[in-house]
Amino acid sequence: MKKVDYKQEFKLLYRPSAQRVEVVEVPSMNFLMINGEGDPNTSSSFQDAIEVLFSLSYALKFMVKKGEDGIDYGVLPLEGLWWSEDMSSFSVENKGGWKWTLMIMQPDLVTGEMIQESMEKVRLGKNPVALPLLRFAPFEEGKVAQILHIGPFSEEGPTVQKVHSFITEGGSTRRGKHHEIYLSDIRRAATEKWKTIIRQPMS
Repeated sequence: MKKVDYKQEFKLLYRPSAQRVEVVEVPSMNFLMINGEGDPNTSSSFQDAIEVLFSLSYALKFMVKKGEDGIDYGVLPLEGLWWSEDMSSFSVENKGGWKWTLMIMQPDLVTGEMIQESMEKVRLGKNPVALPLLRFAPFEEGKVAQILHIGPFSEEGPTVQKVHSFITEGGSTRRGKHHEIYLSDIRRAATEKWKTIIRQPMS
C-alpha cells in the first residue's frame, strides 16, 4: 500500500517558519467547507461544523484506502477563514462579530461522487446537524504572507500584527480573509505548544 504525506508534499504551505514571515503562492485546492458566524468559544455551530468536516474527511480517507489504488494518507488539518463585515475593525480579541469558514483540504484523489457517497454514509450513521451545510469546492488564495504561531489562540495578536506589518512595510496591501491552519490536536497537546499557521493574502 502506498502512503502519501500531503503536508510534506505541500511543505511550503503547511510547514512555515516560526521565526520569520514568509511569502508563498497558494494554488487552487479542493476543500470541504462550512460557513458560520459568532464566537468560536461559545458557538455550538462551530463545534458542529468541526464534527462533520472530520467525519467526512475520515470517511473519504478510508474510501481511498480501500480503493483500487490502495493509497493511504493522513487527513489534512482543520483550517479557518475569519472575517467581519468591516475588516478594518477586525480584531482577534473581539470574536463576537466574527464570520467564519471552516474547511479541510482534500487531495485530488477525492471526487464529487465520493463526497456524495461519504455524505450518505455519515447521514445514515451519526447524521450530524451541520451535514446539510457542507459543500465541496475549489479555493485559491494566490500570494500570501504566513508564519507559524506557537502558543494559545489568545496570544495570537502580536503574531498577526507581525504578518500585517511585514505586508505593509514591504509596500503591499492586505486582501481577502484572515486565515488560520490548526496543526495541533488541542485535546492532547499542551496549550503552550499549540501550532497554528497565521496566513494573510496580499497583493
